[in-house]
Amino acid sequence: MFSLFTKENEKTKDEDHLSLISVAALLIHSAKIDENFTEKESLIIKKALIEMGADENKIDQIIKDAEIKEKDSNQILEFTREVKNKNIEEKKIVIEALWNIIYSDKNADIYETNLMRRLSGLLYLDTKVVGDIKEKIKLKQ
Repeated sequence: MFSLFTKENEKTKDEDHLSLISVAALLIHSAKIDENFTEKESLIIKKALIEMGADENKIDQIIKDAEIKEKDSNQILEFTREVKNKNIEEKKIVIEALWNIIYSDKNADIYETNLMRRLSGLLYLDTKVVGDIKEKIKLKQ
């Protein structure tokens, strides 16, 4: 009986790990969209993953796996599949991280704003929520 709980617990941990890899891949994709992936953006990604429950000791491995996944993919749908199944609070963490990444260089270009428009729809988020988060981030800059 105890082995059943252990297997269930391991399965849940594996699913959470894979989910965090997809989130990280999406964040990495947004950081690379302006062809300038900075250390500041990397720290934003790590912070968001920790907020979503990632084990701090496994962050570097999650990032490494996510970079491979992002490099091998040619569309964001693969990354958003996992994110859209998250609860609203976790989605807000992702959106806030995305806006932080976009405004980390104090500028949002047309590709970055287009990405956010697409992601709002793909993640089933109200554009007002996304806009409010954007304004909050802009005020911090």
